[in-house]
Amino acid sequence: MNEKRRNRIRSFHAPEKQKSETPSEKHTKTRPYSDTRPNKNNDSIRPRKSGGSFSRKRFSNSNSRFGSAENQKKETNQKPETLSLPQLTQGNIRIIPLGGVEEIGKNMTAIEIGDDIIVIDSGFQFKDADTPGVDYILPNTKYLEERKDKIRGVIITHGHLDHIGGIPYIMYRIGNPPIYSRALTTIMIKKRQEEFPQLPPLDIKLVEKEDTIFLGKLKVKFFAVTHTIPDSMGIIIETPYGVIVTPGDIKLEHEDGIPTEREQIEYARFEKEKVLLLLMDSTNVDNPGFSTPEKLVCKNLEEIIRNTKRRLIIGTFASQLERVVSIIQAAEKNGKKIVIEGRSMKQNIEIVMSLGRLKVKKETIISVEDIENYPPDRVVVLATGAQGDEFAALMRMSTKSHKYLKIGKRDTILLSSSVIPGNEKSVQKLKDNLSRLGAKIIHYRTSDVFIHSTGHGNRGELEWIHKKIKPKFFIPIHGNHYMLRIHEELAQNLGMPEKNIIVPDNGMIIEIQDKGEKIVQLKQTAPSSPVMVDGFAVSDVQEVVMRDRKMLSDDGMFVIVAIIDLKTGKLRKSPDLISRGFVYLRESQELLGLTRLVIKKSIEDSTRGMNPINFDFIKNNVTDDVARFLLQKTAKHPIVIPVVLGV
Repeated sequence: MNEKRRNRIRSFHAPEKQKSETPSEKHTKTRPYSDTRPNKNNDSIRPRKSGGSFSRKRFSNSNSRFGSAENQKKETNQKPETLSLPQLTQGNIRIIPLGGVEEIGKNMTAIEIGDDIIVIDSGFQFKDADTPGVDYILPNTKYLEERKDKIRGVIITHGHLDHIGGIPYIMYRIGNPPIYSRALTTIMIKKRQEEFPQLPPLDIKLVEKEDTIFLGKLKVKFFAVTHTIPDSMGIIIETPYGVIVTPGDIKLEHEDGIPTEREQIEYARFEKEKVLLLLMDSTNVDNPGFSTPEKLVCKNLEEIIRNTKRRLIIGTFASQLERVVSIIQAAEKNGKKIVIEGRSMKQNIEIVMSLGRLKVKKETIISVEDIENYPPDRVVVLATGAQGDEFAALMRMSTKSHKYLKIGKRDTILLSSSVIPGNEKSVQKLKDNLSRLGAKIIHYRTSDVFIHSTGHGNRGELEWIHKKIKPKFFIPIHGNHYMLRIHEELAQNLGMPEKNIIVPDNGMIIEIQDKGEKIVQLKQTAPSSPVMVDGFAVSDVQEVVMRDRKMLSDDGMFVIVAIIDLKTGKLRKSPDLISRGFVYLRESQELLGLTRLVIKKSIEDSTRGMNPINFDFIKNNVTDDVARFLLQKTAKHPIVIPVVLGV
């Protein structure tokens, strides 16, 4: 990783509160959002009438800071906020979903019993339309940071990024407690942590299904679950009133809607358990029936690999490890070579090979540089980028920017993945580009056979699990609010009283009280505002920063550089104007000429009778006047940034 990039930190700050004004300062201070004008007779300032309902845009700049290991720590000049939340009453159990219950991603849940806190998962969420420019969105861990001495461990259910992605950004903030995970998950965490050498080493402890550990005074057990990545596990936490169960992300192996014997055996354990609380994945709860079994998808992919007489390029998620392993094994079985394209794909395949989960002949996997040495119909390319990611392997092929792989009429592209909400346009662009190059495209919606399966159980699978676990209380997790409500309805249809179900929001504090007899939602909540990873800065990016970024993307910015004669208060020269994303300057000379007149009048009217020059006051007036003028002339709202210098 580039050292300069690693050390570059951008921190965002909320605007500081204004100090109270002294009488001597009042003649130079202005109210933040009122227009003012100096009185000709003295230096005091009187309000200037506002121009109707016009509201100007303000630009809040961010500063840069450089460093290394300490870069991700909070600003030292900010006083730590102490949460005024009630202490946990002895005998009660507190559950706080810190992330993953208002969105898909950033899964994290805290369970507090007595003096012990157990954290389940530490994921992140990718940016969306409301968070332009950031890299990832994290759960808010303020509650845990103030109770880090009580955290006994972080348990990771599986190795997908929405469950492990936040570890490098969160662990040091909560005291770097031990992490408990299965073999594959452990290696994936360690591999990702190598990208952050400045952070303290993680304390990772390996556990496997059927293991039992003690975290503080709490006894914790594990069981195997089915998902799209090996070594996924569910968690059982023992309490005095029964066990708390969370399977993590889950689906079922089944044949025609009948769970396999392995699933039957795995869930038979709950026949002897008194289950106090179930927290369960809600992602696909509104899909009826049972999901497509992964083994059926793998069988169909093998048939396609065998029968395709052209070069076959398969795009899928690098995290779909069971499918990736199956594709490689099918290619070898049918005498074809495999080319791996995409950093994450190569990395994950190296991990499963190191664990012995994938065993192939050395000559089966070839480098992309050697692809021309083999007939096209004897090569299968396994690539990332099925979501239309700009710099992923498939997109580079589609835009002819890949150094070695050139798409043509003899290629078949198989997209073995669903479209993640929000990626529709980028996936369509990918398919359009590939089609223009003459490739044949097989997509999961157009294929005659199943070539993709979800990693989350449909409604029928969730019903079966509810019936096997038989919890007293239920909290749906992992999904948008609509999904959680549908899951609540499912539980009620199975006979659970409405009072025994709580549909959470991020930061909601839920308690099981009266010795396990009732579940309640407290009025108080833990902090839940999203935490952003922006470059290598981790902070509560202020709403004003996001608002400015959206404004810049909508209407651009308009920069004014003006020089004032300190003696006369008049302009020394015609102001310089810079436009980015607003108007093309060469074709807008008339507009610029009129704008310069507005600037000149605004500055010279503002400085008339003013001594000394109040630059903040002048900039506020120029911002208002120019923004209003540009709105009238262009119907656009660029961010106006005045730079006023005195000579």
